[in-house]
Amino acid sequence: MIIKPIATNVITGFLGVGKTTLIKRLLANKPQGEKWAVLVNEFGEIGIDAALLGGNQSGDSSEVEIREVAGGCMCCAAGVPMQVAINQLIAKAKPDRLLIEPTGLGHPREVLKVLSEPHYQNVIKLKSTLCLVDARKVSDSRYREHEIFNQQLDVADIILATKSDLYSDNSLTELASYLATTLETSIVPVSLNDSNSLPERLLLQLDKPTARKPSQLVKKASALTPRTSVFEVDFQADQLEFDERGLISKRNAGEGANSCGWIFDPSYEFNFDELLSWVKSLNLLRFKAVVITDEGIAGINCIEGELSVVELDDVMDSRVELISLDKIAAAEIEAKLLSLSIRLSF
Repeated sequence: MIIKPIATNVITGFLGVGKTTLIKRLLANKPQGEKWAVLVNEFGEIGIDAALLGGNQSGDSSEVEIREVAGGCMCCAAGVPMQVAINQLIAKAKPDRLLIEPTGLGHPREVLKVLSEPHYQNVIKLKSTLCLVDARKVSDSRYREHEIFNQQLDVADIILATKSDLYSDNSLTELASYLATTLETSIVPVSLNDSNSLPERLLLQLDKPTARKPSQLVKKASALTPRTSVFEVDFQADQLEFDERGLISKRNAGEGANSCGWIFDPSYEFNFDELLSWVKSLNLLRFKAVVITDEGIAGINCIEGELSVVELDDVMDSRVELISLDKIAAAEIEAKLLSLSIRLSF
């Protein structure tokens, strides 16, 4: 039974801007004794971000519950995937705070609309909506003219300019000028890779109530077209059906982007050095993976050439996902991944 509404924050931003990294930082700094829950939504069909969030997590992992909805915007199909996931997560975790990370290509207004439905009024208390943005993208028309990119900025109560250590002298000025054309807001520059850069006041900012009225949360929502066929899925535990090679492959497309993903059964072991060398050569919007390698278990994240690697404690299988604004040569990618791995006998 929910005695008090759960403080809920939506953390949005375009693909690869650092949402998962920020959430890990927030989890590491959450008040002691509080139980937090995280709902992660991915554009790709494979599901990787939950493993990246859970890997080497600071603090008491029993006080954090993580759930994942893969396969595109969870708010589509009348919000059913999102509502099912939220209800199951709340029932299991009974959290003090709920963090929701929509896919970078999702519809944040629709997410907020679902959370504002009457049946959640006594269950969820909407707090600040955060939007992470890489200020360098404002000069790129693919982002600046993208409906979802602008919608994420529009619904935000707080805008964090991430990766600020990589900016030129005028990056923040250009972002401020761009926001000033439509919004009255402030920018907080943050470098998520710097352990000292996350302002302590950010945790306090989470508790501010959303500045959006219900009518503002749903504006233009009728113009969004849900892709209902993507969400005809079972929200119970994944039932993995590998082919004779020990592989599962899945694809998704929408909002001008394409994804291809693979799950490799646990008998596969990747050559760590060769895999990283190949990833660095790719020209993609996003590459992410959790893989079993000859040097341990690695979480790999590459965003337009910016590569990061973390060590993970444990995974059940290896997963690889590619996202691009162009068509992906799936067969060629699959052949390359197989050439970078061997199957071990147990």
